[in-house]
Amino acid sequence: MQSGGRAFVLTLVAAGAWLFATPLGPGVLGIDSPIQEPAPAPAPVVEPPPLTLDELSARVDPTVVTLAASAGFSGVAGTGFVVAPDGIVLTNFHVVENATEISAVHMGNGLIYDATVLGYDKSRDVAVVQLITAVDLPVVELAPDPLPDVGDAVVAVGNASGAGVLVPAPGAVTALDQQVRTRSSVDGSGNTLDKMIRVDADVRAGDSGGPLFDAWGRVVGVNTAGLSDEARNGTEFSPPQAPEAYAVPISEAVAVLDQVIAGQSGGTVHVGPTPYFGVSVRDVSVFENKPAMGAAVVSVTSDSPAEALGLSAGDVIVRFDGAEIGSSPDLSEALLGRRPDDSAVVEWVDDTGATSSGTVTLAAGTPTA
Repeated sequence: MQSGGRAFVLTLVAAGAWLFATPLGPGVLGIDSPIQEPAPAPAPVVEPPPLTLDELSARVDPTVVTLAASAGFSGVAGTGFVVAPDGIVLTNFHVVENATEISAVHMGNGLIYDATVLGYDKSRDVAVVQLITAVDLPVVELAPDPLPDVGDAVVAVGNASGAGVLVPAPGAVTALDQQVRTRSSVDGSGNTLDKMIRVDADVRAGDSGGPLFDAWGRVVGVNTAGLSDEARNGTEFSPPQAPEAYAVPISEAVAVLDQVIAGQSGGTVHVGPTPYFGVSVRDVSVFENKPAMGAAVVSVTSDSPAEALGLSAGDVIVRFDGAEIGSSPDLSEALLGRRPDDSAVVEWVDDTGATSSGTVTLAAGTPTA
């Protein structure tokens, strides 16, 4: 893991008025300027006393939702929190990844909402979800500073173990600017996350996407990763581990939120419905007799746009709608700004070294990288 820190300096710039006096010449009387009393020093900002756990729960629980996302016969339970009265919710991308149906239970009014994904960023594990038909919902308060300090008291709130009940997990910030490798409990896929906040709160499966609050009930992060049940409880071969969890800083999550609300796909952020191509790819191995650069096709899904185009396993995609594809992430990035029904010219090289090209029309897919 990498650790580090950043100091933020707030500089107060006062706009002052300059008094210019005309130089005195012969026969000109000078009039003394009135003496100005110095302005009183501003009163120091005094934080109210920290909330008790019961007070914090009473204040923040009505801003939290439990989430259920399903894809075929599998499902994921998670958490989110309301950032706009019309039902805009922040959560983790991995909670809604590949979901065909999403529902949310608002913990303030008890209502169940259908939900849809407005946009996401897998690289930061953040998704923006809309609760359909929601109005006048209470919203969270965001922390005024970009990051908490090491040692600050925090509370993770979420749908622990997917039980549908909010469970607070108190702890403290133990490190900032951490890099962590996560593993999906659903399909085992991995993801490397940077700039994470490390805490010693007992975050569990189901807490993903929930808010990490400071001692005054302000959101400082999005709970994202915690220990597995085996690590928490121990096994016959290893003792239980002390609580350790990670959260996305709220400033990172808000950056994704702002871009999604602005409707601008770009960088690692996708906005709107997800396009579906129908291939899985990997980087080209230097040991293969293939183009040195490109996205090597591992498999092609039946009845997909990629199959209709004529792609097969072993082909190497080298260009997508004019953009050179040098690696599998390049293809993901090329698809990121696309929407269902968009068309693109794809160029690839087959096992014999022959180059082919054709136009593909993307279908509608589920949130994915």
